Amino acid sequence: MIALTAAEIADITNGRLAADPGITPDSVVTDSREATAGSLYVAKPGESADGHDFVGGAFDRGAVLALVERDVADAAGVSYPAVVVEDAVLAMGALAAEAVRRIRARRASAGAAFTVVGITGSAGKTTTKDLLAGIFAASDAEGATVAPQGSYNGEVGVPLTVFKADYDTRYLVIEMGATGIGHIRYLADMVRPEIGVVLGVGSAHAGEFGGIDNIAVAKGELVEALPAQGTAVLNLDDARVAAMATRTSARVFGYTSRPADGGSSDGGYSNVVRADGVELNAAGHPEFELHLPGDHAPQGTNQQGISQHHVSAKLIGAHHIANLLAAAAAAHAAGIPGAQIAASLSAQTAASRWRMERTERPDGVTVINDAYNANPESMRAALRTLAELGRGRRTWAVLGAMLELGEDSIREHMAVGTQVVRLNISRLVVVGREARSLYVSAVNEGSWGDECVFAETADEAYDLLQAELLPGDLVLFKSSNGIGLRHLGDRIALPPQAPGDSPERSVEGPATTATEGSAQL
Repeated sequence: MIALTAAEIADITNGRLAADPGITPDSVVTDSREATAGSLYVAKPGESADGHDFVGGAFDRGAVLALVERDVADAAGVSYPAVVVEDAVLAMGALAAEAVRRIRARRASAGAAFTVVGITGSAGKTTTKDLLAGIFAASDAEGATVAPQGSYNGEVGVPLTVFKADYDTRYLVIEMGATGIGHIRYLADMVRPEIGVVLGVGSAHAGEFGGIDNIAVAKGELVEALPAQGTAVLNLDDARVAAMATRTSARVFGYTSRPADGGSSDGGYSNVVRADGVELNAAGHPEFELHLPGDHAPQGTNQQGISQHHVSAKLIGAHHIANLLAAAAAAHAAGIPGAQIAASLSAQTAASRWRMERTERPDGVTVINDAYNANPESMRAALRTLAELGRGRRTWAVLGAMLELGEDSIREHMAVGTQVVRLNISRLVVVGREARSLYVSAVNEGSWGDECVFAETADEAYDLLQAELLPGDLVLFKSSNGIGLRHLGDRIALPPQAPGDSPERSVEGPATTATEGSAQL
């Protein structure tokens, strides 16, 4: 974090200074339990708790200043050192914007480059962010790479990511989520990215947005915010994303996994990053030839100025090809040589939890935990991967609800149930009332008897799986974040219990006093 005094913080946030003006925090936290010596604690209201109730705990752990919406006093009636603002979250955004401005200005004055990359899309943001950050970190560029922890992608998570940057930061990778029109614009105005990546427009959260077309409007706010000298990286395999080229004055890099056909599949763009000869190996990892336009590396460059590099990824599933290409295109736009891009993509494993996370139990059961989040598109992709990997094995799909689909919810869940049967998944376990229409559709499609089971709770599903999983079985867990099947997946991934053992019946995620809540679209 760059140094900001209490007086500067008050000035930047239009707050009231109620502390020694020279106090200079060295970190920012929104969870009092994460406070350490020198922290600025942001007391924001949470969904289930008010951060102001934990100010004292933050100071007990070493915080030196609080950003609050009202004065908070200790047991003796003495107010904690604070900057009092009208809205703590908006104040965080103002501080983050000023931090980015100062870093950019300082590095420019020293002749040092600084690049901010924004990534948005209905699915794949965190994986693409992780891949791109890995490419940058492995490059020979001078300076550090800063990227979000997990899926910090909203009005709280983006500032928290920015606060980890300082004057030595070369690349700042920002994941951007939204639950409505205007949210991406707010985040883009905060960090002013030079490169903006749009991955896809899906039907997740369609109920909140009022339809998929509004999701496209929201996602396109990122490319609208780019400067003329910036670069928009667009998924040409998604028509709504490809159409965003008309909404930006920046140059456009497209990416696609479709074969070249003389230009029609490329939307007329000269800068197209492509995957050619795509296949999944026996472990379900994508392999392909990465084609990069105008790459500076002389080796492997053909007469058209397209360089070719082999990528043998360690991620699981064909749906990651788009994420790999998006990261490659963004890195290429940032000037990273193609050979370095391909080498990094071939070396990286999943960096964030619960994204096609594979665990091999000692008894031969394979667990794939992809239950960080779910929407119809990612659900279909995960099930196809399960079917492909499970050839010759007994396959299990343990599925929970996809939330926030609005009026399309029942129809989309029924479509998933039908797909499970048509993919010949051996066993289906549907967990929770919110997903019952998925179970019903699978039964109607012809999945009867013990092939398809409905469990009211995760504990019921746990008991079933513990009793019936056999060596060699392959089991997939998939649901929206709020359903929590990722924790069930963690329990099943543990070595099987000996008779009489009684593991805890629930696994809690981290409490969220005032950190990011559920992932945003």
